[in-house]
Amino acid sequence: QVRLVESGGGLVQAGGSLRLSCAASGRISSIQSMGWYRQAPGKQRELVAAVDSSGDPNYVDSVKGRFTISRDNFKNTVYLQMNSLKPEETAVYYCNMRIISAGSYYGATYWGQGTQVTVSS
Repeated sequence: QVRLVESGGGLVQAGGSLRLSCAASGRISSIQSMGWYRQAPGKQRELVAAVDSSGDPNYVDSVKGRFTISRDNFKNTVYLQMNSLKPEETAVYYCNMRIISAGSYYGATYWGQGTQVTVSS
């Protein structure tokens, strides 16, 4: 069974920084893609950043230049460094991974439990 555990959320003032982490555990053969989504109250969940197996990142336009996604394949962990945070970025942040489990040929999508990020003005 694969499990994703997030950490690093919290309360920060506008302009501040936070670093989120998400570690996958279980019977993992390989991890294809890793990403971070966020969902603000009353809004749809949106993709913030993703990184593929080659390490190439993609970002939503609103966070380019401020957020950095990275992955540690040895630790099965994805990180999101968030700088210059804005109040409108207050949301629950979820990590997402496409994982091929040991003994499987196909990948499956897994989600973390979510971590609250609150940016005060």
